[in-house]
Amino acid sequence: MMRSSPRPALGARRRRFVLERVVEDPDGFGGMLRRFVPGPVLWGSIEPVAEAERTRLRGGRADAVATHRIILRARSGLAPAMRLSAGPRRFVIRSLAPAGPPGRDLVCRVEEVPEETP
Repeated sequence: MMRSSPRPALGARRRRFVLERVVEDPDGFGGMLRRFVPGPVLWGSIEPVAEAERTRLRGGRADAVATHRIILRARSGLAPAMRLSAGPRRFVIRSLAPAGPPGRDLVCRVEEVPEETP
């Protein structure tokens, strides 16, 4: 008997991501210090969408911001305030949308964060 909804290909979700949650602590001067702490490990796939139309000024030059689409198994508790990391690469979650049958996949549109140089 054939299933009505296609399953992802075997090995399609072979990229390991770490979900990083934001934690804000008071800095003692009335402000907040924001840091990200690692959370659960998620498996998904990543694909570049396109070069974004916008540019970002960094170090006196304009850099194009590359955007990607990350597909994960659907889960609760994801929010745009979080980010995903894959090795040294960091991705800020910009939007979340369900994909396919309800409760199966979640599409995250993300923006890659440039690496900080010391």
